[in-house]
This record gives sequence, structure tokens and C-alpha cells, in this order.
Amino acid sequence: MKEKTRVREVLAAPAAGARYVVKGWVRTVRVGKEVAFIALNDGSCLASLQVVATPALANYEEVSRSGTGAALEVSGTLAASPAAGQRYELQAEEITITGAADEAYPLQKKRHSFEYLRTIAHLRPRSNTFGAVFRVRSSLAQAIHRFFAERGFLYVHTPIITASDCEGAGELFRVTTLDLAHPPLVAGEVDYAGDFFGQATGLTVSGQLEGELFAMAFSDIYTFGPTFRAENSNTSRHAAEFWMIEPEIAFADLAADAALAEEFFRYLCRHVLDHCGEDLAFFNEHIDRGLIERIGNVADSAFAMMEYSEAVERLKRAPVAFEFPVEWGLDLQAEHERYLTEQVVGGPVFIVNYPKEIKAFYMRQNDDGRTVAAMDLLVPKVGEIIGGSQREERLDLLTTRMEEVGIAPADLWWYLDTRRWGSCPHAGFGLGFERLIMYLTGMENIRDVIPFPRTPRHAEF
Repeated sequence: MKEKTRVREVLAAPAAGARYVVKGWVRTVRVGKEVAFIALNDGSCLASLQVVATPALANYEEVSRSGTGAALEVSGTLAASPAAGQRYELQAEEITITGAADEAYPLQKKRHSFEYLRTIAHLRPRSNTFGAVFRVRSSLAQAIHRFFAERGFLYVHTPIITASDCEGAGELFRVTTLDLAHPPLVAGEVDYAGDFFGQATGLTVSGQLEGELFAMAFSDIYTFGPTFRAENSNTSRHAAEFWMIEPEIAFADLAADAALAEEFFRYLCRHVLDHCGEDLAFFNEHIDRGLIERIGNVADSAFAMMEYSEAVERLKRAPVAFEFPVEWGLDLQAEHERYLTEQVVGGPVFIVNYPKEIKAFYMRQNDDGRTVAAMDLLVPKVGEIIGGSQREERLDLLTTRMEEVGIAPADLWWYLDTRRWGSCPHAGFGLGFERLIMYLTGMENIRDVIPFPRTPRHAEF
């Protein structure tokens, strides 16, 4: 096969006159008198390359009838374009139709609803919006690895199959080889002794607990992988399968944890501004006007910090009516979080030191006996986007807290071992990758920022 040049590189050529081979898919075909104009896109960028075909081509008639979605291989010479809005066009000297597409191709129109495009998730990457989404997703994933690599963090692959539910962070999908039609029962309960792992196992809801084990050996680590929640939720912010970034840092307190989270989030905001400009401009124009300004403000601002108790008092004094009640000891809802970041602070803010009753068992207990060293990062438009804490490193307090919330210490003996031998203050946080992408693209549904969304009753593709 002839070596190809990506459309992105052709459009960025320093001058016309060179010959290129490009390969991609037809977005539109306009046929005039003795000429056909083909918009060809290969996914490397948002823009398409205009290919000019004339009757000098041996297969001109066939080419001029090629439909939207057809795959073409084009050889030609780059020329300055006389048309407004485009710098170059490719004067075709040879075109091969490698894959035809007829009128039944589902992406004939320029605009389709996101709901419709979810029904053709196998084809929606060819649309402008989803091409931009998944280019940004790819670029962000690489930026995440660069951020931690530049700071000496170890990348850990935590298990996808686990016997731990990470303190009940979500309902588990069960993993089993038992005969589901006739499962072995003991006293009315499923007996997992004969299962593949000899115990009940499921798909992970978080890699945090395993990540802590590695932080006790490598100091600074991070995980970045898929997590699963078997929750029957059909909201725009929930999916059954999603990706999480979870760093853990040893010899660190809550202040160090918040400092890392701030540096990380600002880094990612700056990355999309510097490296995803064309796609961000598309989102800013078609999805969320003001997106670029909002991201720029976050990237350039210092993050505020507010005690949970102060946040509750601010909310109680707010001149607005909230749907959910505001009382000390209750968790903050999205409407509360957005009010704090948008109306009170006017930018990103960490809410710290939450009541221990509404937080997980592994969070470090503060000296007041009422709160734990937890933090949530709130940002405008979304509310909470990062959640983290200093972890409880004291064996006696951790064991007592587990018993208080009904977790048998024997079930997490391996986790407690890290507190028995060589324990140290340590902290970490979690950032949902899809929610990050939603924030940085303006997309409003998690189903539209993951390639193949897994939601209740939807796992076809």
C-alpha cells in the first residue's frame, strides 16, 4: 500500500506544490460542471481536506457518485485554494474507492441528536462532535501519564477482579464460574467455596486500597484504569463502567494531598488549552459557549480552601432556596457545591474536614473526634470533581472505626498489615476520567465521553 500522510499534516504543510497520498472517509461530495469537490476526513483533526476531482480521472464518474461515508485513497498535488476559509486543496491525480457507502449510511445529515448517535456508537466516532471528544480523551490520557511520570510516580495496575468492595463504594458486578441456574446453596446462601476463586468476587469499584499498599513501598504511585458500579442509575453523570485516576502519596497529609490535586487539575486544564485548541474551539462554538474562558480561569487561578463547617454556615445564610436541606452532618449536594464554587468563591474551592459519619472508614480522624481529614474539590458548573483524604495510618483507630461501621477487620487483614509494619501518614484522591472530560469539553452526558457506554440494559456494542 502507498504510504499515507495524515490530513492534519497536509493542512499544516509550509507550502503548496508537494505530492501527497491521503486516505480517509468522505464527509461531503459536491458535483459541479466538470468538477467534483470531496471533503475527506481521516480523524486526525476536525478539519477535512478538500479533494478536487476532474474528468481527467479514469474513474471520475464513479468517484463523483461516491457517497458520504465512503473510504477513499487519493494521490495528488497540494495547491493553494481559491475558496475562502481554506488554505489548501488537493488536486487529485488518482482516486481509489476502497470501501463504498450507499444512501443507507446513517450519518448522511450534518446534525444528529446525541440520543440517536448513542444507538450507533460503532459509527458515531466519524461525526465531528465525537471525533473531537475522543481526540481530547486520548490527549488527556497521555497528559495524565506525563504529569505523574514527570514527578516520579510509579504507575500501578490494580486488579479488575477483586474480593474487596472498597468499603461499599458501589454495588459490585459478580464474577463467577458457578452454574447460575443451579448455584450451590448453604443455609439459603450461595456457597462460593467451589467457585473459581473460592470466595465471592466482583469487578473493582476502586483501586485505592491496593494503591495504598504500593504507596507503602514506592512512596508516590497512581492508578489509572477501569472501574465498575452495578447501580441501576440512568442519570447523565453515571455509567456502569468508567475510568478512574487515583494517586496515593506516602509521608503526606491533607494539605499535601490538596496541593497535588490542585497542581494536577490545573495541569490538565492548561494541557487542553495548549494542545487541543481546534477541538476546544469547536466545543466552545457548538456545545458550551464560554468553555475556553472558564477553563482558562481555572488554569490560572489559585484554589480556595474552606472548612466544611464554614461551608454549611455559608449555605444556611444563602439568599436562595435549596431543594435539599442544609445541616451540619449532612453531605453536600450538587446544588450546594455549585453555589459555593460559583456564588461564594467564584472559582475552584476545596471543602475540607467533613463529619466522619458521612465519610469512609479509611479517612484519618481529626483530633476533634467529629471530623475526618477529607477533601472535595469543587469547580464551577460541575461541583465536586475530585474527592480525597488523608488515610488513617494508626492501626488501633482504623480497626475501631472499621468495627463501628460493620466491616470485619479480618476481611481486610492485608490492608491492616500496612499499619502494623512501617505505617506512615499518607493521602490520596480520585478523579473520574469521564467527568473530567465532560468538564473540559462541555459535554453534558457521561454516555457521550466514553467510546462504548455501559448503562442499565445497554451493552450491545
